[in-house]
Amino acid sequence: MIHLTPDHEINLLLHELLLRVQSVLGAQFIGLYLHGSLAYGDFEPRRSDIDFLVVTKDALPSDAIAALQSMHARLTASGMKWVDVLEGSYIPQQALRQFDPLDCHHPALRVDGSFDIDGHGSEWIIQRYIIREKGITLAGPAPQTLIDIVTPQQLRDAAAGILFEWWEPQLTDHSRLISDEYQAYAVLTMCRALYTFEFATVGSKPVAACWAQGTDDKRWSTLIDNALRWHHGATMDALPETLAFIRYTIRRAREFDKPLALQI
Repeated sequence: MIHLTPDHEINLLLHELLLRVQSVLGAQFIGLYLHGSLAYGDFEPRRSDIDFLVVTKDALPSDAIAALQSMHARLTASGMKWVDVLEGSYIPQQALRQFDPLDCHHPALRVDGSFDIDGHGSEWIIQRYIIREKGITLAGPAPQTLIDIVTPQQLRDAAAGILFEWWEPQLTDHSRLISDEYQAYAVLTMCRALYTFEFATVGSKPVAACWAQGTDDKRWSTLIDNALRWHHGATMDALPETLAFIRYTIRRAREFDKPLALQI
């Protein structure tokens, strides 16, 4: 039985996930790791996801992907507590070692319960860093043996890449940002990007948000505070302010002399 988190119900779910993944993958299974808020020790039951990574020996054939899709559908239908916040990716060990934008499409369980092949963007440079440095190993070798060191410059480039690839287009298409949940997510993600630009490392969203509130620039303090307090069922109702914060963060990204990021 897994006892890697303080929550018994989460441990039960992770134990069941591990057994089912190993059963489906067999010899293809290399390891299962947690990242995100559980790895940082700031899991918030009212708002956090359970982020996992499965490392496979090779790229999975279509029949294995279909079997994983069926397995995850059955697990979702089981009604186990926390199953509706599982989110994870299946990445071959060769592709995991370093991020390669030419080899970045991998099977993934989305937080809405669907399972398909997803593109993994610059965010997965940061996720590799978190897994390597902070990840929780449920089964398999130490993540440091599977992932190369992610340098401070690579982290800054990745933070800028996420802004340019994902967030800048949302300044004109606001459809996702109408959601209160997504506004809170956006605000905390901006804090995390600013933290990475400043310190060339990755902080958890709460740590980055508290740091951002403590800087001399106080104009975002109320917005950040509301994002930190947000939970399912609460409201943000801060679309103009959120868009302004995204614009500000993108401007800050362009102030850094990072040619690789600015070519994205």
